[in-house]
Amino acid sequence: MNHYFNNNPDSKSNKKEFNIIIGDIKYTFNTDNSVFSKNYLDYGTKLLLKSLPIKKIKGQILDLGCGYGPIGIYIAKNTKVKVHMVDINERALFLAKENSIKNDVFTKVYFSNIYDNINDRFDFIITNPPIRAGKEVVYKMLFEAKNYLKNNGELWLVVRKKQGAETIIRDLKTEYRVEIINKDKGYCIIKAILVD
Repeated sequence: MNHYFNNNPDSKSNKKEFNIIIGDIKYTFNTDNSVFSKNYLDYGTKLLLKSLPIKKIKGQILDLGCGYGPIGIYIAKNTKVKVHMVDINERALFLAKENSIKNDVFTKVYFSNIYDNINDRFDFIITNPPIRAGKEVVYKMLFEAKNYLKNNGELWLVVRKKQGAETIIRDLKTEYRVEIINKDKGYCIIKAILVD
């Protein structure tokens, strides 16, 4: 299946640009074919960004499955933290680097198939997981996060109710302390903290 969770997208490039205001700041993003939400910032990601406790975010951050970079760039723009941005999609990574420069932020963007190239531990891992890639991929992203979080580190994610939010929340509760931070239009913003 050809979807955005793919190393080398085979679709022809068709770059475009859009602007969006989040909070009081205008962001400009380049996007392309074979990246998630190429025409606009999707509602789930927007809700996730609005739900993050941005003034309390500190330390090291991992934007897991960064796509063209809206999550990591938003965090880097509004904090002084070190943001790592990883993806399996080479086209998305190119865009994330380009968009970091375009939005005047410093981020560390690199290739990783989920956690394969991750060597650090993080205070926050934040993701809009690629549901279309299947349960095995999504659960690896969510449940292996515990190996890459610092003590009291937080995993934040967005998932739609119709894409299995209730099941994901139930399963996360087996290994994390889970809190539903926000719900709107069928989307759930979930915070998961490691259980001691």
